[in-house]
Amino acid sequence: MRLLVLGGTVFLSRAVAAEAVARGHEVVCACRGESGEVPDGATLLRWDRDLPAPAELADTFDAVVDVARLPSHVRAAVAATPSAHWVFVSTVNVYADDATPGGGPAVTPLREPLEQDADWRSDPDAYGRMKVACEQIVRDGAASSTVVRPGLIAGPGDPSGRFSYWARRLPASDEVLAPGDPADVVQVVDVRDLAGWIVTLAEQRTAGTFDAVGEPMPIEAMLLAGDPGADLTWVAQSFLAEQGVEPWAGPDAIPVWLPRPEHDGMLAHDPEPALEAGLLLRPLADTFADTRAWLAATDGAPVTGIDAEREAELLAAWRQRA
Repeated sequence: MRLLVLGGTVFLSRAVAAEAVARGHEVVCACRGESGEVPDGATLLRWDRDLPAPAELADTFDAVVDVARLPSHVRAAVAATPSAHWVFVSTVNVYADDATPGGGPAVTPLREPLEQDADWRSDPDAYGRMKVACEQIVRDGAASSTVVRPGLIAGPGDPSGRFSYWARRLPASDEVLAPGDPADVVQVVDVRDLAGWIVTLAEQRTAGTFDAVGEPMPIEAMLLAGDPGADLTWVAQSFLAEQGVEPWAGPDAIPVWLPRPEHDGMLAHDPEPALEAGLLLRPLADTFADTRAWLAATDGAPVTGIDAEREAELLAAWRQRA
């Protein structure tokens, strides 16, 4: 298979390129080449996607994998590769309902598409809406297509620093602040499992739309996968909000934690269709261990979230409140 990876230097797109090379495919990574190196064995085709598509893209690939968020970028790339099978990496942020567990393509309504490029950093809703538009561009323009909608992607190389917070924090010899309710449901998919499945979807030219998610589990089970003996102190969501602690990500956040019940469904999608279509999931303990090893070996690896001093302050305040 001759595979075009739009990207190929960072996290998921790089993992896809590396997996495809390992399987013996011819891999071309089209990107600016400024965010890192493409995997050994892949070819770099320099392309700033704000500029016209290079002639080398002209209808010579069996499959394309794209993780883009801007409709203009996807529109130009689809037009340049009309006979390829497309695997488009979307997001669960396309769904308009974050509250209902068990969601998925067949049951959960989508956000209104945003067909023009927008700054998703200043308008967070724009991210999911642009992805809805990108999905439709792929379905309308590609010879055949698969849309995968990941939730929280974890593992070595994660630029978001969300799961990395917990890989750094656990295992722990001290008291650990655990956010919210231990029964709150979360789900995580390892970047390498997702990448391997994406390559398989491209090889088989599988058509359809899937939520690319791991098994739903209580957040307590997630934390115990990182440290089975962890001394977890559960701190109420209302208290964290009073203290100005942010959910999900950021320097004053406890990552992966989401407010409930309005986000009960955000990390509780149905994984069965993806599993039936070939997604294989490794134990979460392995993802913890490998992420921890990557953090130890990588200077400046991104980790978001509160620091040890802030955590200690919160625990002391919680004990006083109790």
